[in-house]
Amino acid sequence: MNRKTSVMAVFSLVFYAGFVATCIAAPAPVSKPDPAKSVTAKPFGFANVHRRAAKLAAKPYKENGNALPDALRDMSYDQYRDIRFKPDKALWRDVDLPFEAQFFFRGFLFQKQVKIHTIDQGVVTPVDYSNDLFNFGKTPVPKTLSPNLGFAGFRLHYPLHRDNYYDEVAVFLGASYFRAVGQEQHYGISLRGLAIDTGLPTKEEFPVFKEFWIQKPNKSAKEITVYALLDSPSVTGAYEFIIQPGAETTIDVKARIFTRTAVKKLGVAPLTSMFLHGEPKNHTVDDYRPEVHDSDGLLLAAGNDEWIWRPLENPENLRISSFQTSNPKGFGLLQRDRKFEHYQDLESKYQRRPSAWVEPIGNWGEGTVELVEIPSDSEKNDNIVAFWVPSKPIEAGQKLRFDYRLSLELEKLGQPPAGKVMSTRIGAGGTVDLDPKRRKFVLDFAGKALEKFGPDTPINAIVSASSGKIENKVVQYNEHIGGWRVYFELIPEKETSIELRSFLKLEQDILTETWSYQWNK
Repeated sequence: MNRKTSVMAVFSLVFYAGFVATCIAAPAPVSKPDPAKSVTAKPFGFANVHRRAAKLAAKPYKENGNALPDALRDMSYDQYRDIRFKPDKALWRDVDLPFEAQFFFRGFLFQKQVKIHTIDQGVVTPVDYSNDLFNFGKTPVPKTLSPNLGFAGFRLHYPLHRDNYYDEVAVFLGASYFRAVGQEQHYGISLRGLAIDTGLPTKEEFPVFKEFWIQKPNKSAKEITVYALLDSPSVTGAYEFIIQPGAETTIDVKARIFTRTAVKKLGVAPLTSMFLHGEPKNHTVDDYRPEVHDSDGLLLAAGNDEWIWRPLENPENLRISSFQTSNPKGFGLLQRDRKFEHYQDLESKYQRRPSAWVEPIGNWGEGTVELVEIPSDSEKNDNIVAFWVPSKPIEAGQKLRFDYRLSLELEKLGQPPAGKVMSTRIGAGGTVDLDPKRRKFVLDFAGKALEKFGPDTPINAIVSASSGKIENKVVQYNEHIGGWRVYFELIPEKETSIELRSFLKLEQDILTETWSYQWNK
């Protein structure tokens, strides 16, 4: 299917971007900017990128014409992985700043040229390519390449854990993809500038960050600013990223979108992740690891103050879920399960994969948070996507603005403020003999909001289904988690897809977020 193939191909790209990033040498970046190469003496900032995006949108889309030389175009994965940036050539390495930058070679899946500049006191200086920046290992590369070759992307380093070591904290590589981590985190979920037509029967469009400007930080800086120019057949965009590394790394995003053509589905603040197997279903997978996933659920803080949790799955067929809300307060793909014994993977460290939370700044209006789950047979494929879709049609010639904060975290205290879903398990129903026509659901709710209630508290579970029947509902105190377990059975009717919801109440008080699940026959 074209839809699945196009989406999965680029999701595989994200895995390779992260894998290559971890294989290239560690601490930080290149030499001082050369004032002689400065392209402008005027102060440069976001307004400049904004004007460029607006002018670009008024012109027909033009594919990047800086093609790779033949010697580099057919590079294999192993050859590309063997090319490593020289840490002693890192940008700002020789001036003792809190941030450094390294650059990625063009080749393999990353063939598009990305122009990169630095900004120092308002002055823009291009970062030129040179063979001297890289160790090529056994990969055959021409001895001299043009300074106009450019790069595939870059990564930023910062002393995240100790003062004398610069950890990699953010990567911009491939289309409009970027990734970031905080303290004690391991790369997992990917972030994107924009998603266009994801999950539609037509081919998905992948906007590209074609040009970057990195603001030189001062010696006491705790954050770094990056500007980016986005381009695609349908849209252009000006982006500002203010990246603040820490225990919870945050990225304040300012996006201004200009449309060349009408867009069927515009995905704002896209999050891309991977779910191969694990709860809620028992999969017959030939894998020694009980669970394999970067995220295990979608969390939504709706505009009406309801918190909704949707467990992720690796579906048999493409599955799209939409949650309509006005002015969402936040949404994200979370990795709630932090127990190593549930993954048993010493290398991949799935228990340390960050959750990503999007907090809109200002009112986004009416729309939906959409979740796309794509069948996958490999953990290399990022098969989960979540984003915001505005309700109003996106026409040609529009100017759109979205501001939001991205947080990369292991656990957000107080989110949600009520009890939360800790696990979802599904199996055959029946009391004595198992009956596969009846589906038994077992939900665990826990959190500080529930710890004050003892085993004898008359807590009730509200369970609803869009069709079919709900029977044998039981609410039981679970001493192992200091929370409550809900059992119920679903007796499906003729429908092949049923929406289920559940939450806990004590008299009139709602105690938990809402568990939401789409059952498919």
